[in-house]
Amino acid sequence: MIPLATEEERTRLLAHGQARAAGQDIDPLPAVRLFTPDAHATWLLASLDPADGDTAYGLIDLGIGMPALGTVRLSDLASIVGPRQRPVMRDRYFQPTRRLSEYVRLAQEDGSIPD
Repeated sequence: MIPLATEEERTRLLAHGQARAAGQDIDPLPAVRLFTPDAHATWLLASLDPADGDTAYGLIDLGIGMPALGTVRLSDLASIVGPRQRPVMRDRYFQPTRRLSEYVRLAQEDGSIPD
């Protein structure tokens, strides 16, 4: 099984999570993009809770036209399969082009995550 985040992405997610846990007001570039290849769900994750190393924070788009900021457990995502039994996958080619807040603004305008 392909991991949902590389070690480098996980390091960035945890660093952003430590800043959030310390109360810093950060607006990072998302570190990882996850998606369901046989459904229309996408997760742009920006931080990982350093306390459990599993709870990620970012922009969540479940494909119903209502993307929003929220949290999700990576362990839960790892257990999800779509209608054709395809697991959640990491977009190996994702290169963030904007800060998380800008992705949120555009996603709320469009009803889905851009890029």
